[in-house]
Order: sequence, then C-alpha cells, then structure tokens
Amino acid sequence: MSKPVRSLVFLLALAAGLSGCGTVNEKLSAGMGDYVPQWAGGLPADAPPRAGTPQYDAYMKERERKRLLPAADREKEEQAQKGATGSAPGNAVR
Repeated sequence: MSKPVRSLVFLLALAAGLSGCGTVNEKLSAGMGDYVPQWAGGLPADAPPRAGTPQYDAYMKERERKRLLPAADREKEEQAQKGATGSAPGNAVR
C-alpha cells in the first residue's frame, strides 16, 4: 500500500474508534454522575431527583403544592423549615 492510502485507512480507523467511545461515554455518564462525590464534580446535595423515578414524582407534587400556596403561607413554611434544621445564614461554612 502506498503511504497516502495507509494514512487514510489509519485516519478512518481512528475516527471510527473515537466515535464508538463517544456513544459509550454518553450512556455511562448519565448514570455515573449519581455516584461521583460532590467534591469531585458530582451532583450537589440539593439537586432534584432524576426524571422518571418515584422520588421525582413526589418532588414535583411538593413543588406544585408550594407554588399554589399564598406568599405569606410559603414564607411561614420556609421559616419553620429553617428553624427545624437549625441552620442560620451566619453559620455557613466557608
């Protein structure tokens, strides 16, 4: 084989190999993000659940319930939740 044909075959094989890696990584990355710790670039602690799970349905129902509450009731509920967890804005870790 001549050198240009060999180079072309090599480039085609390289392109096919890289395109195969792209589809594998796409499928793996969707599930692996759940297992990577937050400090390593994973999902934050307050991220909503994945769509299609029972936890997601419950999350969306709760979100819709809060959206329909009057503003005054919503503020009271948020203050009660903050008081129950004991977290104050001044106690944030920096």
